[in-house]
Amino acid sequence: MSASSLTRAARREAVRLSVTGVVQGVGFRPFVHRLAARHGVDGWVRNAAGDVQIHAEGAARDLAAFVRDLGAEAPPLARIERLERAPCLPLGLVTFTIRESEDDPERRQPVSPDAALCAACHAELFDPRNRRYRYPFITCTDCGPRYTVIEAMPYDRARTSMRAFTQCEDCRREYESPESRRYHSETNSCPACGPKVWLEVREGAPGAGGHDPIAAAARLLAAGRIVAVRGLGGFHLAVDATNEAAVARLRARKDREAKPLAVMVRDVGAARALAEVSWAEEEMLTSRERPIVLLGRRGDAVLAPSVVPGLDTIGVMLAYTPLHHLLLEAAERPLVMTSGNASEAPIATGNIEARQRLAGIADGFLLHDREIVARYDDSVVRVAGGARVFLRRARGYAPLPVALPLASPVPLVAVGPHLKNTFALVHERRAFVSQHVGDLENLETLEHFQATLEAYRRLFRIDPRVAIRDLHPGYLSTRIADELGLERVIPVQHHHAHIAAVLAEHGVTEPAVGVAYDGTGYGDDGHVWGAEILVADLVHYRRVGQLRYAPLPGGDRAVRSPWRAALGYLSLDPGAASAFAAAFETVPDRERSLAGQQIAARLNAPLASSMGRLFDAAAAILGVRRLAQYEGQAAMELEALAGQRAGEPLPFPIVESGDGQWVLDPVPLLVALGELRLTGVGVAHLAAAFHESVAAATSEIARRAAAAAGTRVVALGGGCFQNARLLVSTRARLEAQGLRVLVPERLGPNDGAVSYGQAAIGAAMLGR
Repeated sequence: MSASSLTRAARREAVRLSVTGVVQGVGFRPFVHRLAARHGVDGWVRNAAGDVQIHAEGAARDLAAFVRDLGAEAPPLARIERLERAPCLPLGLVTFTIRESEDDPERRQPVSPDAALCAACHAELFDPRNRRYRYPFITCTDCGPRYTVIEAMPYDRARTSMRAFTQCEDCRREYESPESRRYHSETNSCPACGPKVWLEVREGAPGAGGHDPIAAAARLLAAGRIVAVRGLGGFHLAVDATNEAAVARLRARKDREAKPLAVMVRDVGAARALAEVSWAEEEMLTSRERPIVLLGRRGDAVLAPSVVPGLDTIGVMLAYTPLHHLLLEAAERPLVMTSGNASEAPIATGNIEARQRLAGIADGFLLHDREIVARYDDSVVRVAGGARVFLRRARGYAPLPVALPLASPVPLVAVGPHLKNTFALVHERRAFVSQHVGDLENLETLEHFQATLEAYRRLFRIDPRVAIRDLHPGYLSTRIADELGLERVIPVQHHHAHIAAVLAEHGVTEPAVGVAYDGTGYGDDGHVWGAEILVADLVHYRRVGQLRYAPLPGGDRAVRSPWRAALGYLSLDPGAASAFAAAFETVPDRERSLAGQQIAARLNAPLASSMGRLFDAAAAILGVRRLAQYEGQAAMELEALAGQRAGEPLPFPIVESGDGQWVLDPVPLLVALGELRLTGVGVAHLAAAFHESVAAATSEIARRAAAAAGTRVVALGGGCFQNARLLVSTRARLEAQGLRVLVPERLGPNDGAVSYGQAAIGAAMLGR
């Protein structure tokens, strides 16, 4: 070696880097390779079980630029949580390579969610000169399936369902070329070597012939037929969203009477033809997560009336897979895209499963042969006060972990609630919150829960030692926790979990006031809770305020019978019968009499402090909804009526009880609503006044609680805060009083966040 060569070698430095976060399955190694080439750095990069490891050597200035750009220019799907750097000795390497993955059973790694088709792949999809022209499974390192194809970590093709497809010579060349966007893209494929799509139809279905299955499916949809479409995480049931007869047929076959249906369109322009779209909503619609976004419906939207009956909003999502883009292009109309299941069951994922479970619903099946490893519903969000609010967290967001403010000393599992279930697996300060599982009310959903929990345990290598469950002894999730056979099971009160979820997400561990408004939860006193003012931290809580108890005749039946909630409140003030009369106009006398007897005898008429049931009672008294066809229908219609109308608060007194607690008494509010309706005041105006009354009373009782507790922090949680009008008004009133208001951001306000709240409480209790 010459003297000059020895001098250059002596000037070389080397560094070992460990990158933690979502850095596998997102094109991170190819990105590192390109970055090294740009800066003249030699070395290697490889996936490990817990991170991406890099050895880099070169001139000091080049290494500094390489490390700087590593964090600044990471791929769009990557999320760097930590970048650790340690100097080391140069090895004299003269190239930069991607090495085989290294497994370490003691390390764990976040898994990237599935991502929508990127702009580059979209351009290729519709480019006749491209070899992937109209290929329904086009993907690259910046887009496509991740969580739904990964079976184990580290992320390599051999550990995914794509291992069934051997890359052709052209795809292999891309895969091995550092200049290609598909360099080490584990889902890479093309028409010659990748998955295939085909159409199966019921005998006699019209227009299903031809060589193009997607075009044939579009003809079925144009003819008013229902098509089951296999997507990323399961099946959708698709139908022409402008065809009332077709939508009605879907509702009848799916046994979904009135619950809103989501609509898929090609682009933002098509979304604007159906709904008003703000800049914040457009940002969510076009994000790589592509959730269903709840938008204000346009009055002139060409849409079948039964898509969203009785509401002023519509759930819209943009096409997010190449198959969706091709189908919508061929259909030339908005399509209802609802979960491929019978009512209340999990979505179907496999072809055989879909043929069996959806046979009585679908007229055709648009199928493919890329197996789905994880069941994955669409996420649902809305904008409230300019900020995102989750209504359902699933595709695009799960299974990304949510940080805990306190580390758990042992691995644990929080099994979540009975309804809108999610679970959370915890290792130290990471809570891996599952995608939406659903209501634990049937065997299929229980099996979905168990399979998803097992997949999480395998992917994230967490064997929990402690289970956290709801306080309710009768929930199926309680039984699940008890049957796991772990060292310890810790029960947690439902509304404490709601507030803990909000506090933990914001990193707050000190006591704060929590406002927990939802339908039902098991209370410490054995009654039904659902409108609770707590002073809580991540270990302790005390109830300092509540909604006045009222009997709930029929128990759980009241969820679908808002008139029952009204009858319970009427029993507290029988002299107000005329104000409550509209609530019972269509109720059979015998049924009302029986419910009255239940109240009198305190038989199947539990006492309830429930904000959800108060909304139901108000809707019944205003004649908006006496019987509900799905949970929350009355409250949703009441919110739609209120819209953005101004409303002055009506009487909603706060009474100080003898034990130092405050009680919100809603009876004067309900009486005022009924009496004003009888005088001819419009129902929409009264709906707005009701919302403002609840917001005003809530802000006042929370202010009092904060002053008494010596805190300036108020957390809002519980499913009632999915109501944008209530959330925005309550928050504004609290902030006007100088209080710091915490609202859910990374998780929803509803029961989907309860498992995370349980996890935060469990970690804090175990770490004391």
